[in-house]
Amino acid sequence: MEKKTSLNYSTRLLTEQDILQMQSLFQSTVFYVNSKDYTKEEVEDWASCGDSMEHWKGLLLKNSYIAALDNWGNIIGFSSMNADGYLHSLFVHKDWQRKGVATLLLSEVEKMADEYGVRKISTEASITARPFFEKRGYRVVKEQKAKANRLYLTNFVMEKML
Repeated sequence: MEKKTSLNYSTRLLTEQDILQMQSLFQSTVFYVNSKDYTKEEVEDWASCGDSMEHWKGLLLKNSYIAALDNWGNIIGFSSMNADGYLHSLFVHKDWQRKGVATLLLSEVEKMADEYGVRKISTEASITARPFFEKRGYRVVKEQKAKANRLYLTNFVMEKML
């Protein structure tokens, strides 16, 4: 069910029918947005993690995904949360950066965590996303090298107490 928000974006839960749009948004965001903090080889490897439809189906089974939609119903960003308080993803289309979309999505998944009764949210944030999360009360637990597809990329385990 679509829900209007104060930012003139609407939100809704995502399903398997949305995988192609999610896949496209994920890969283009990694290529265009994350390329300022990662090498060409790293973003190519990271983006390739979204190639498998079965992988996306598995993610949808393990996590609740919510999308931000523009006025025409196009997915302009998405995020996810699971019942353990793990925020798996938060991606915003390159043309919608710095327009409140990520803040809206983070607010929505934090509400999900609260509904799950979770007291702590954890995530693995990219170099690019770290400052966004820090401004919203998340703290770095540790820096790590996490395997994307073939390569190990730097990211940060972060958490926030609710």
